[in-house]
Amino acid sequence: MIGFRFVEASAHCDLPCGVYDPAQARIEAESVKGCMQKFHGSDDAEFKQRAVQIKEERADLVKHHLWVLWTDYFKPPHFEKYPQLHELFNETTKLAGASGVKGSTDVAVAEQLLAKIDEIAEIFWETKKAA
Repeated sequence: MIGFRFVEASAHCDLPCGVYDPAQARIEAESVKGCMQKFHGSDDAEFKQRAVQIKEERADLVKHHLWVLWTDYFKPPHFEKYPQLHELFNETTKLAGASGVKGSTDVAVAEQLLAKIDEIAEIFWETKKAA
């Protein structure tokens, strides 16, 4: 029998730091807002339908990028230091979902989403300074 040796390793991130950035979620949220603005600026029913379709695709990408940050980047010490972080992510992903921009064409809802992403980004960059 061949012996196996297990070595415990730990790392802050699943991959080397530098691959995570809340800007990805923000870019997609800006696209959501832009689609909403174009929706309201058109009288063409087909164009409006396409704007809604693209808005919803981009909203799914916002959620994806947020979930990656929430589940892969942020670790227990971050949640201890920033106890509001879980609730902030929950609120933000809901704003990206059916109860938020996916269920609305209200530009103000997209602006709320962008503001929440900015709150996450502020905490994210604080954690990067400490790393």
